[in-house]
Amino acid sequence: AQAMVLAEELGVPAEQVHPSIGDSDSVGLNGTSEGSSTAYCATMAIYEASQKLVATLRERAAMVYDVETDQVEWRDGAAHLAAGVSSPDDAPDRPLSLAELADAADQTGGPITAAAAVNAKHAGQTFGTHICDVEVDVDTGKIDVTRYTVVQDAGRALHKAYVEGQMQGGAVQGIGWALNEAYHYNDDGILENAGFLDYRMPVALDLPMIDTEIVEVPNPKHPYGVRGVGENGIAAPLAAIANAVYHATGTRLRQVPMTPSRVVAAIQADRAGGNEANGARG
Repeated sequence: AQAMVLAEELGVPAEQVHPSIGDSDSVGLNGTSEGSSTAYCATMAIYEASQKLVATLRERAAMVYDVETDQVEWRDGAAHLAAGVSSPDDAPDRPLSLAELADAADQTGGPITAAAAVNAKHAGQTFGTHICDVEVDVDTGKIDVTRYTVVQDAGRALHKAYVEGQMQGGAVQGIGWALNEAYHYNDDGILENAGFLDYRMPVALDLPMIDTEIVEVPNPKHPYGVRGVGENGIAAPLAAIANAVYHATGTRLRQVPMTPSRVVAAIQADRAGGNEANGARG
Protein backbone atom coordinates (compact mmCIF):
# COMPACT_ATOMS: atom_id res chain seq x y z
CA ALA A 1 0.00 0.00 0.00
CA GLN A 2 2.82 2.39 0.83
CA ALA A 3 4.66 1.57 -2.39
CA MET A 4 1.47 2.21 -4.33
CA VAL A 5 1.12 5.73 -2.92
CA LEU A 6 4.70 6.67 -3.84
CA ALA A 7 4.29 5.11 -7.29
CA GLU A 8 1.09 7.08 -7.85
CA GLU A 9 2.73 10.37 -6.92
CA LEU A 10 5.80 9.71 -9.06
CA GLY A 11 3.82 8.29 -11.97
CA VAL A 12 5.76 5.03 -12.12
CA PRO A 13 4.62 1.39 -11.84
CA ALA A 14 4.29 0.18 -8.26
CA GLU A 15 6.56 -2.74 -9.16
CA GLN A 16 9.44 -0.27 -9.47
CA VAL A 17 9.10 0.80 -5.82
CA HIS A 18 10.94 -1.44 -3.38
CA PRO A 19 10.23 -0.66 0.30
CA SER A 20 12.94 -1.63 2.74
CA ILE A 21 12.10 -2.97 6.19
CA GLY A 22 14.24 -1.27 8.82
CA ASP A 23 14.40 -1.59 12.57
CA SER A 24 14.11 0.73 15.56
CA ASP A 25 17.79 1.73 15.23
CA SER A 26 17.32 3.08 11.72
CA VAL A 27 14.72 5.77 12.57
CA GLY A 28 14.03 8.21 15.36
CA LEU A 29 11.59 7.63 18.19
CA ASN A 30 8.06 7.43 16.85
CA GLY A 31 4.73 5.76 17.40
CA THR A 32 4.19 2.05 17.09
CA SER A 33 2.54 0.24 14.19
CA GLU A 34 -0.85 -0.25 15.84
CA GLY A 35 -4.14 1.45 16.53
CA SER A 36 -5.49 1.13 12.98
CA SER A 37 -3.08 3.88 11.97
CA THR A 38 -0.15 2.30 10.14
CA ALA A 39 -1.38 2.72 6.57
CA TYR A 40 -2.93 6.08 7.43
CA CYS A 41 0.17 7.58 9.07
CA ALA A 42 2.81 6.00 6.85
CA THR A 43 1.14 7.05 3.62
CA MET A 44 0.78 10.59 4.95
CA ALA A 45 4.56 10.73 5.39
CA ILE A 46 5.14 9.08 2.02
CA TYR A 47 2.82 11.58 0.35
CA GLU A 48 4.70 14.53 1.85
CA ALA A 49 8.08 13.00 0.99
CA SER A 50 6.94 12.37 -2.57
CA GLN A 51 5.99 16.03 -2.98
CA LYS A 52 9.51 17.00 -1.91
CA LEU A 53 10.99 14.37 -4.19
CA VAL A 54 9.04 15.65 -7.19
CA ALA A 55 10.20 19.20 -6.42
CA THR A 56 13.81 17.98 -6.36
CA LEU A 57 13.36 16.08 -9.61
CA ARG A 58 12.00 19.21 -11.27
CA GLU A 59 15.04 21.15 -10.04
CA ARG A 60 17.41 18.51 -11.41
CA ALA A 61 15.57 18.40 -14.71
CA ALA A 62 15.74 22.20 -14.96
CA MET A 63 19.51 21.95 -14.67
CA VAL A 64 19.60 19.47 -17.55
CA TYR A 65 17.21 21.56 -19.64
CA ASP A 66 19.04 24.76 -18.65
CA VAL A 67 15.77 26.50 -17.75
CA GLU A 68 14.11 27.75 -14.58
CA THR A 69 12.52 25.19 -12.24
CA ASP A 70 9.05 26.69 -12.65
CA GLN A 71 9.34 25.96 -16.37
CA VAL A 72 9.45 22.21 -15.69
CA GLU A 73 6.43 20.01 -14.97
CA TRP A 74 6.35 16.48 -13.57
CA ARG A 75 3.81 14.07 -15.00
CA ASP A 76 3.58 10.44 -16.09
CA GLY A 77 6.83 9.56 -14.36
CA ALA A 78 8.96 12.12 -16.20
CA ALA A 79 9.95 15.77 -16.31
CA HIS A 80 8.46 17.80 -19.14
CA LEU A 81 9.11 21.32 -20.33
CA ALA A 82 6.06 23.48 -19.67
CA ALA A 83 3.94 24.45 -22.63
CA GLY A 84 5.62 27.12 -24.73
CA VAL A 85 9.04 26.62 -23.11
CA SER A 86 12.07 25.59 -25.17
CA SER A 87 15.47 24.53 -23.93
CA PRO A 88 18.71 25.91 -25.38
CA ASP A 89 20.01 24.26 -28.55
CA ASP A 90 22.58 22.16 -26.68
CA ALA A 91 20.06 20.84 -24.13
CA PRO A 92 17.47 18.09 -24.62
CA ASP A 93 13.89 19.08 -25.26
CA ARG A 94 12.28 15.66 -24.70
CA PRO A 95 10.81 14.31 -21.43
CA LEU A 96 13.39 13.14 -18.89
CA SER A 97 12.40 9.97 -17.03
CA LEU A 98 13.04 9.32 -13.38
CA ALA A 99 15.65 6.75 -14.34
CA GLU A 100 17.48 9.24 -16.56
CA LEU A 101 17.51 11.90 -13.86
CA ALA A 102 18.81 9.37 -11.33
CA ASP A 103 21.50 8.31 -13.78
CA ALA A 104 22.60 11.94 -14.23
CA ALA A 105 22.45 12.71 -10.49
CA ASP A 106 26.24 12.97 -10.15
CA GLN A 107 26.23 15.84 -12.62
CA THR A 108 23.28 17.68 -11.03
CA GLY A 109 24.10 17.63 -7.32
CA GLY A 110 24.40 14.08 -6.05
CA PRO A 111 21.88 11.49 -4.82
CA ILE A 112 18.22 12.40 -5.20
CA THR A 113 16.56 11.97 -1.82
CA ALA A 114 13.58 13.23 0.16
CA ALA A 115 12.34 12.74 3.70
CA ALA A 116 9.26 13.63 5.70
CA ALA A 117 8.26 13.26 9.34
CA VAL A 118 4.62 13.70 10.30
CA ASN A 119 2.54 13.52 13.44
CA ALA A 120 -0.59 12.38 11.66
CA LYS A 121 -3.92 13.18 13.26
CA HIS A 122 -7.55 12.59 12.34
CA ALA A 123 -7.35 8.93 11.34
CA GLY A 124 -11.08 9.21 10.78
CA GLN A 125 -14.02 7.33 12.23
CA THR A 126 -14.62 3.85 10.90
CA PHE A 127 -17.96 2.16 10.52
CA GLY A 128 -18.84 -1.48 10.11
CA THR A 129 -21.71 -3.94 10.17
CA HIS A 130 -21.33 -7.65 10.88
CA ILE A 131 -23.82 -10.32 9.86
CA CYS A 132 -23.56 -13.89 11.07
CA ASP A 133 -25.46 -17.18 11.11
CA VAL A 134 -24.98 -19.64 13.95
CA GLU A 135 -26.15 -23.10 14.86
CA VAL A 136 -26.64 -23.83 18.56
CA ASP A 137 -26.86 -27.30 20.09
CA VAL A 138 -29.30 -26.59 22.92
CA ASP A 139 -28.33 -29.81 24.70
CA THR A 140 -24.56 -29.27 24.78
CA GLY A 141 -24.44 -25.47 24.34
CA LYS A 142 -21.99 -25.70 21.44
CA ILE A 143 -22.16 -22.74 19.04
CA ASP A 144 -21.03 -23.08 15.42
CA VAL A 145 -20.62 -20.00 13.27
CA THR A 146 -21.83 -21.14 9.85
CA ARG A 147 -21.66 -17.91 7.87
CA TYR A 148 -20.10 -14.54 8.53
CA THR A 149 -19.96 -11.28 6.57
CA VAL A 150 -18.15 -8.05 7.40
CA VAL A 151 -19.21 -4.79 5.78
CA GLN A 152 -16.86 -1.92 6.60
CA ASP A 153 -16.01 1.60 5.48
CA ALA A 154 -12.27 1.63 4.75
CA GLY A 155 -12.22 5.21 3.48
CA ARG A 156 -10.22 4.22 0.44
CA ALA A 157 -8.83 0.71 0.20
CA LEU A 158 -5.34 1.19 -1.21
CA HIS A 159 -4.57 -2.54 -1.30
CA LYS A 160 -7.90 -4.35 -1.28
CA ALA A 161 -6.53 -7.80 -0.47
CA TYR A 162 -4.74 -6.46 2.62
CA VAL A 163 -7.82 -4.52 3.71
CA GLU A 164 -9.95 -7.63 3.37
CA GLY A 165 -7.37 -9.55 5.38
CA GLN A 166 -7.58 -7.03 8.21
CA MET A 167 -11.36 -7.16 8.18
CA GLN A 168 -11.25 -10.96 8.30
CA GLY A 169 -8.58 -11.01 10.99
CA GLY A 170 -10.52 -8.60 13.17
CA ALA A 171 -13.67 -10.68 12.81
CA VAL A 172 -11.86 -13.89 13.72
CA GLN A 173 -10.33 -12.28 16.79
CA GLY A 174 -13.76 -11.03 17.84
CA ILE A 175 -15.27 -14.48 17.29
CA GLY A 176 -12.60 -15.88 19.58
CA TRP A 177 -13.47 -13.37 22.27
CA ALA A 178 -17.16 -14.12 21.85
CA LEU A 179 -16.94 -17.90 22.07
CA ASN A 180 -13.70 -19.15 23.57
CA GLU A 181 -11.06 -16.78 24.81
CA ALA A 182 -10.89 -16.02 28.53
CA TYR A 183 -8.45 -15.87 31.41
CA HIS A 184 -9.25 -18.13 34.34
CA TYR A 185 -7.94 -17.32 37.81
CA ASN A 186 -8.21 -19.38 40.96
CA ASP A 187 -9.25 -18.00 44.34
CA ASP A 188 -5.67 -16.91 44.99
CA GLY A 189 -5.57 -14.81 41.82
CA ILE A 190 -3.25 -17.19 39.98
CA LEU A 191 -3.80 -17.56 36.23
CA GLU A 192 -4.77 -21.16 35.55
CA ASN A 193 -4.69 -21.18 31.75
CA ALA A 194 -1.25 -19.72 31.25
CA GLY A 195 -0.57 -21.40 27.89
CA PHE A 196 -2.21 -21.55 24.49
CA LEU A 197 -3.21 -25.17 25.09
CA ASP A 198 -5.73 -23.89 27.63
CA TYR A 199 -6.42 -20.53 26.01
CA ARG A 200 -8.67 -21.58 23.17
CA MET A 201 -8.35 -19.44 20.04
CA PRO A 202 -10.31 -20.21 16.87
CA VAL A 203 -8.47 -21.93 14.06
CA ALA A 204 -9.49 -22.42 10.44
CA LEU A 205 -11.47 -25.58 11.26
CA ASP A 206 -13.65 -23.57 13.67
CA LEU A 207 -14.66 -20.92 11.15
CA PRO A 208 -16.52 -20.40 7.91
CA MET A 209 -15.13 -18.19 5.16
CA ILE A 210 -15.27 -14.61 6.43
CA ASP A 211 -16.92 -12.75 3.56
CA THR A 212 -16.11 -9.06 3.17
CA GLU A 213 -17.72 -6.05 1.55
CA ILE A 214 -15.55 -2.93 1.41
CA VAL A 215 -17.35 0.42 1.47
CA GLU A 216 -15.26 3.41 0.38
CA VAL A 217 -16.23 6.82 1.74
CA PRO A 218 -12.98 8.84 1.62
CA ASN A 219 -11.60 10.37 4.79
CA PRO A 220 -11.30 14.11 4.02
CA LYS A 221 -8.30 14.43 6.37
CA HIS A 222 -6.10 12.17 4.22
CA PRO A 223 -4.85 12.91 0.69
CA TYR A 224 -5.95 9.45 -0.43
CA GLY A 225 -8.99 9.17 1.80
CA VAL A 226 -7.58 6.36 3.96
CA ARG A 227 -9.26 5.30 7.22
CA GLY A 228 -8.05 2.86 9.84
CA VAL A 229 -9.28 -0.69 9.32
CA GLY A 230 -7.77 -3.23 11.71
CA GLU A 231 -9.51 -2.59 15.01
CA ASN A 232 -13.06 -1.86 13.89
CA GLY A 233 -13.86 -5.49 13.18
CA ILE A 234 -12.83 -6.83 16.58
CA ALA A 235 -15.71 -5.53 18.71
CA ALA A 236 -18.73 -6.26 16.51
CA PRO A 237 -18.57 -10.10 16.55
CA LEU A 238 -19.46 -10.20 20.25
CA ALA A 239 -22.75 -8.42 19.66
CA ALA A 240 -23.46 -10.11 16.32
CA ILE A 241 -23.00 -13.60 17.72
CA ALA A 242 -24.93 -12.81 20.91
CA ASN A 243 -27.83 -11.56 18.78
CA ALA A 244 -27.68 -14.63 16.53
CA VAL A 245 -27.71 -16.94 19.56
CA TYR A 246 -30.70 -15.06 20.94
CA HIS A 247 -32.49 -15.41 17.62
CA ALA A 248 -31.72 -19.13 17.56
CA THR A 249 -32.61 -20.00 21.14
CA GLY A 250 -34.65 -17.18 22.59
CA THR A 251 -32.02 -16.86 25.31
CA ARG A 252 -30.05 -13.68 25.75
CA LEU A 253 -26.45 -14.23 26.88
CA ARG A 254 -24.85 -11.24 28.55
CA GLN A 255 -21.39 -12.56 29.38
CA VAL A 256 -18.51 -13.60 27.15
CA PRO A 257 -17.09 -15.94 26.23
CA MET A 258 -20.34 -17.71 25.43
CA THR A 259 -18.98 -21.11 26.37
CA PRO A 260 -21.13 -24.25 26.07
CA SER A 261 -21.60 -24.44 29.83
CA ARG A 262 -22.86 -20.85 29.97
CA VAL A 263 -25.16 -21.42 27.00
CA VAL A 264 -26.70 -24.53 28.56
CA ALA A 265 -27.08 -22.83 31.94
CA ALA A 266 -28.77 -19.79 30.37
CA ILE A 267 -31.15 -21.90 28.29
CA GLN A 268 -32.07 -24.04 31.28
CA ALA A 269 -32.66 -20.95 33.40
CA ASP A 270 -34.94 -19.49 30.73
CA ARG A 271 -36.84 -22.76 30.40
CA ALA A 272 -37.27 -22.95 34.14
CA GLY A 273 -38.71 -19.45 33.99
CA GLY A 274 -41.16 -20.39 31.25
CA ASN A 275 -39.24 -19.05 28.24
CA GLU A 276 -38.82 -22.04 25.90
CA ALA A 277 -36.06 -21.99 23.30
CA ASN A 278 -37.46 -21.25 19.87
CA GLY A 279 -34.98 -23.12 17.71
CA ALA A 280 -31.39 -23.93 17.07
CA ARG A 281 -30.49 -21.76 14.11
CA GLY A 282 -30.25 -17.99 13.92
